[in-house]
Amino acid sequence: MSDTNSSMLTALVRLRGALQDAELPLDAPGIAELRIARNEMVDQLEDYVIPRLMTIDAPLLAVVGGSTGAGKSTLVNSLVGRRVTTPGVLRPTTRSPVLVHHPDDAEWFGQDRLLPDLERVNHSTNDPDALQLVAAESIPAGLAILDAPDVDSVEIRNRQLAAQLLAAGDLWLFVTSAARYADQVPWDFLKRAAERSTSVAIVLDRTPDEAVETVSTHLARMLAARGLKDSPLFTVTEGKVDDEGLLPPDHVAEIRAWLHSLAADSGARGAVVKQTLDGAIRTIARGTHAVADAVAEQVTTADRLRTDADRAYDESIAAIMAASADGTLLRGEVLARWQEFVGTGELLKSLETKVGWLRDRVVNAVKGKPQQAERVTVAVESGLETLILEHAEAAAERAEASWQQLAAGQGLLASADQDLGRASRELRRKAERAVRDWQADVLEMVRTEGADKRTTARFLAFGVNGLSVALMVVVFAHTAGVTGAEAGIAGGSAVLGQKLLEAVFGDQAVRDLAERARRSLEKRLTTLFQDERLRYVSLVDALQLKPAVPDQLRDASRRIDDLRYAESKREAE
Repeated sequence: MSDTNSSMLTALVRLRGALQDAELPLDAPGIAELRIARNEMVDQLEDYVIPRLMTIDAPLLAVVGGSTGAGKSTLVNSLVGRRVTTPGVLRPTTRSPVLVHHPDDAEWFGQDRLLPDLERVNHSTNDPDALQLVAAESIPAGLAILDAPDVDSVEIRNRQLAAQLLAAGDLWLFVTSAARYADQVPWDFLKRAAERSTSVAIVLDRTPDEAVETVSTHLARMLAARGLKDSPLFTVTEGKVDDEGLLPPDHVAEIRAWLHSLAADSGARGAVVKQTLDGAIRTIARGTHAVADAVAEQVTTADRLRTDADRAYDESIAAIMAASADGTLLRGEVLARWQEFVGTGELLKSLETKVGWLRDRVVNAVKGKPQQAERVTVAVESGLETLILEHAEAAAERAEASWQQLAAGQGLLASADQDLGRASRELRRKAERAVRDWQADVLEMVRTEGADKRTTARFLAFGVNGLSVALMVVVFAHTAGVTGAEAGIAGGSAVLGQKLLEAVFGDQAVRDLAERARRSLEKRLTTLFQDERLRYVSLVDALQLKPAVPDQLRDASRRIDDLRYAESKREAE
């Protein structure tokens, strides 16, 4: 292999790897076509371009393809001179493709050299994933003929296989008939061949003598209009097939002679291979940029989906923290149970007088008992759980609404195994546990802070539970701006809690305890919402998109273009 071919092979292998990594899992306008194009590029690199570049001296592969009922198999059998492939009596015909070669060329068609996904067999089979290899002395060395399924078959597997085989050929021997030559599907394939500069020869088969001139003239004009004016056009008139299913030898003599001349002329054969190979490489390199752009867009879209989900849950955590600090929770059941515990009525009157011995009055007036402290704890638990569940539902709704704005998000939502627009079924149970764990954190903080005060009268008067609920109340009014004897039932209640704690621990210790309790609550909420958030984020992460792929694709494509340009300059000199 020349240095040029070696460098090109390296670049093409890198491009194949980048294309294989170029996943396009997210739905978007036009993405279905790009997925097909990307798969076709990978297939052609593996089935034809890379193997052909590695074995540039391998025999010329002529793929016989075309319309349903055009007589491809009969033509192949007639060119070989014996039956090697079975014409389909019923449509669609499902069978494996057949490759006919000279016995001396068998080594070129192993599974490691061409169409590696197809198993090699030497017998007739209906398995479309197998390639029948047939050795025939009548085929000249340097030439192989591959009989492909119908390009317009009603069987999707046949159509896919036909496209794959045509993309693996050096030369298309495209067969149509007087009745089918204007059909759209074959012309879509021929258009693709023209765009790729694939070497093509057209066979107008099964043509009545009286229609030969009219049909062939019209077909020639159609070929010229579609960029295939230099493609040879052969006509095979209708004729009676013999018992072996072969046409009279003179009906295919012109095609046989042309193929044999190509096989005998290494220069002509090399020109055909070079034209098709270079056209395939050029087309793949050019198409790579659209795939690179699509992958980059997928990465951007995935980032947006992830960010939207994160934002929805971050906003809910922030809203819960705000509501748990601005006095919102010091209402209803929580407030009622707290007032029972501290005897709020008398204390509020004392607060309003602003007497200097406020702290001692608070301490002396508390009427709470252990069971009353427990009632406050239960009320706090219920209120905080309700707040969490409300905001979890709101986060799920916001995340779903943002994802519904994109086709990609709609596709991921549809693929989920649960309704992501609602909080998970397990959240209520997890929220109960998280709130209880937070209350246990607060209890432990108070117990630890009061370790050296457990024997004092004030500590004993309130107990760990009583001081803990007081700390919760202080946390719930953290940003309410209540100081001194400001008006408001909730504000006044929070001041009572703060004064009660200060009487035991002192001002600075209370501030530290409140901040630690808030941090503990936020940490518990973040952990609790992580699983809710992951229901969305895990769908994005499972895509395993690789942000580096677009640049890898573009770099490989540019390298291929540079090598092609350098080669064209050398040939021109």
